[in-house]
Amino acid sequence: MKDQELNFEGVESQSLKSFAEHAYLDYSMYVILDRALPHVGDGLKPVQRRIVYAMSELGLAAGAKHKKSARTVGDVIGKFHPHGDSACYEAMVHMAQDFAYRYPIVDGQGNWGSTDDPKSFAAMRYTESRLTRYASLLLQELGSGTVDWTPNFDGSLEEPTILPARVPNLLLNGGSGIAVGMATDIPPHNLREIAAACIALLEDPEISTRKLMSHVKGPDLPTGAEIVTPRAELAQMYETGSGGFKARATYALENGEIVVDTLPFQVSGAKVLEQIANQMRAKKLPMVEDLRDESDHEKPIRLVIVPKSNRVDAEALMAHLFATTDLERNYRVNLNVIGLDGRPRVMGLKELLGEWLEFRKATVTRRLAHRLEKVDARLHILAGLLIAYLNLDEVIRIVRSEEHPKPVLMRRFALDETQAESILETKLRHLARLEEMKIKAEQDELATERDDIDRILKSAARLAKLVREELEGDAEEHGDPRRTRIVERAAAQAIAATDLLASEPATVVLSRLGWVRAAKGHEIDPRSLAYKSGDEFQAAARGRNLQQAVFIDSTGRAYSLDAHQLPAARGYGEPLSGSVDPPDGATFAAVLIGEPEDRWLLASDAGYGFRAKLADLYARNRKGKSVLKVPDNARVLPAQPITSEEALAVLVNDEGEALAMPCADIEEMSSGKGQNLFGIPGRKSADREEYLVAIAVVAPGEQLTVYSGNSAPMKLKYAELAAFKDIKGRRRQRFSRAYKQIDRLEVGPA
Repeated sequence: MKDQELNFEGVESQSLKSFAEHAYLDYSMYVILDRALPHVGDGLKPVQRRIVYAMSELGLAAGAKHKKSARTVGDVIGKFHPHGDSACYEAMVHMAQDFAYRYPIVDGQGNWGSTDDPKSFAAMRYTESRLTRYASLLLQELGSGTVDWTPNFDGSLEEPTILPARVPNLLLNGGSGIAVGMATDIPPHNLREIAAACIALLEDPEISTRKLMSHVKGPDLPTGAEIVTPRAELAQMYETGSGGFKARATYALENGEIVVDTLPFQVSGAKVLEQIANQMRAKKLPMVEDLRDESDHEKPIRLVIVPKSNRVDAEALMAHLFATTDLERNYRVNLNVIGLDGRPRVMGLKELLGEWLEFRKATVTRRLAHRLEKVDARLHILAGLLIAYLNLDEVIRIVRSEEHPKPVLMRRFALDETQAESILETKLRHLARLEEMKIKAEQDELATERDDIDRILKSAARLAKLVREELEGDAEEHGDPRRTRIVERAAAQAIAATDLLASEPATVVLSRLGWVRAAKGHEIDPRSLAYKSGDEFQAAARGRNLQQAVFIDSTGRAYSLDAHQLPAARGYGEPLSGSVDPPDGATFAAVLIGEPEDRWLLASDAGYGFRAKLADLYARNRKGKSVLKVPDNARVLPAQPITSEEALAVLVNDEGEALAMPCADIEEMSSGKGQNLFGIPGRKSADREEYLVAIAVVAPGEQLTVYSGNSAPMKLKYAELAAFKDIKGRRRQRFSRAYKQIDRLEVGPA
């Protein structure tokens, strides 16, 4: 059967690139405008706005009885927001949590989560909710012609495009969101401070941001705590609309115990205790004896830290905890919002408040115009009613005798259809003489109101005054004192790990395969330790656990690690390659430890070497740094400590020949190849026809022990090494005819 030819006639075609660009752009704009970013007017995202509106339509005002949250969520997703019920309910829960919202919009009954676990709230079938009194500031003017309306997703209902907020809810409750290519992070603020700043901006549109900050001290977090960011940084944040601030928990001393009574915004007390407990288990907090969580309903935050004794510096301890736990936290600020022009942008404090005031003025203007229209309509009807009362007998006659009284009334008394309809709808019981007086009184009252509204609409100053008076009233009724103190404090400093440990002697042991460990004390014999199969002792160095150990690999690169962080000597240790990044194929040859000013002898078996200060060998990163230049076919010898200016460097080649030379005569360098110490010709060293097998440094009061095969060890005191001391002629000596092949050299006390 032949395939039918496909006919694409009349089908629109476009390139994949063009289609993808338009599709992604449409998606991006949807996420930005209809999901992630709040509007400057009411400070709400679409889902939040729809929840608040749906609750108002259900009659769930602050004085109403709570209703099941599932009922509200059902209305929201069924009428206005056709998305997942769990996401909708979570947005609703967020607006009900007093530790998340500075001024909660939803009043909930049941389990709505906690500071320890904000998402531990009960399912929506178990909780009940209604709106708070604060929510009236968002909905109060909704029916007064203040906002535009738009059809819902299926066109069966209408919903407001924005709520007529009477206060800058955007700054009061803040919010965060991630859109496509942009994000927003707005901290909460205090209502009275923001209202005062709005009033100041109304009175002086040229006011500077720094002067506005005389009213807005900084963010006001629901959980209290302290903001410890310098004022200059806060000013920069409010000036540009982006930046950050640092919040810190507060504590008090009670009977020698440290009691944390407030936590930074969005910080879990349980997590803080876990962080402190982890440090205690790792023996990083030896000054802390116990932790307790005494939080309850009356005191939501009460974390008790018990020091080991009254000699513990509580301030230093808390500074360490501020630096290492969530007791101090950084917050990013990015005032990115959808402006009145429908476009997202980052605004500074002044611009944002100015934009909201424009929104508020427009809202009040629309409210007054709507009210003026209602007043005029009512006055028009009252004028018709007054005519009817003044001609009551004639009106009654017309109504009784005429089959169609409306057109007759309109012709007889020059009324329009609205006035005539109002007269005909008037009940007989209202046809009393007293009604005429009521109509005139209502006319006078409405005429006065109309004149007042008209004067306000014609005067920008009167409009600004009305906005100011309403802001002052709302701030007084719904505002409260600041919860978060603004205090400039020194930056928190963690206690150095070395300050928490006692200084003890340690021996760092390196194996041939690059495994490292640190044994306590200097009495241990590194060669007697157990090593993995196929591995053996390579080098060791004696120092203290609070010092840095330096390791040198076969390429001459140096790496440094803290000795106290090295594994203990009970096992085989750990591979150094897990802590540093040596070049491929490199092995570890030497280990050094001591004070930064100590001198060490570094050398390769090609006979080249130099003195180096230990501090010059410290490396800052895992890749280390190049220290010793190693000739071709040569290898790095274990480094030797120079403990005295009179010390002698003893060098032994593969033929058992030895040479002793004063360490003071060896050149000091921070890196390089060094000088030719033994006089081995470079040509021969490349071919490894002659090379060094061992080096040692012997100081006055020490002796050198020489090991060679099965022969008895030879011990030479410092003074006896003078026979090997010949610098100019490089005259080499043998220890003994029996010591032609030297295995190793060891230095110890005489």
